[in-house]
Amino acid sequence: MVTGGDAEAEQVFEDHDTVVLGGMEKVTGHAFAFAIGVGETGSFGTLQVTVRACRKTPPWQTPESASFLEIRDGRSGDSAEVFSGWMFAGTPGVSALEHPVYDIWVLDCIDRGRQ
Repeated sequence: MVTGGDAEAEQVFEDHDTVVLGGMEKVTGHAFAFAIGVGETGSFGTLQVTVRACRKTPPWQTPESASFLEIRDGRSGDSAEVFSGWMFAGTPGVSALEHPVYDIWVLDCIDRGRQ
C-alpha cells in the first residue's frame, strides 16, 4: 500500500501465517487472546472466525498489523455472517465487529514457527 507520492512514504506489509486476536464477552467482561492460522476457522463463543490473510509491517516501518476476517454467528442456527473485511490493530474502531455479545480485535500477526 502506498500512502504518498514519494518512496519514503511507501508502506509495505509482509504476509504472516497466524493472527492473534483479542476477544471480549461483553456480558461477563472476560477478555481472551487467541490465535488462528490463515485459512483456518476458530471459535469464540457462538462466533466462527475464518482468517483469510494476516499482514504486518516490517520492524523499520510504523507498526501495523491487519487481518482479513470472515465472522459468522451460529447463535441462531443459520450461521449468519456478521463481519467480513480487514481489521487493523492500530485503529480497531475503523473496521469493527458490531455484535451485541462479543468484541473481537486484531492484536498481531505472527508466524507460528518464529514466535
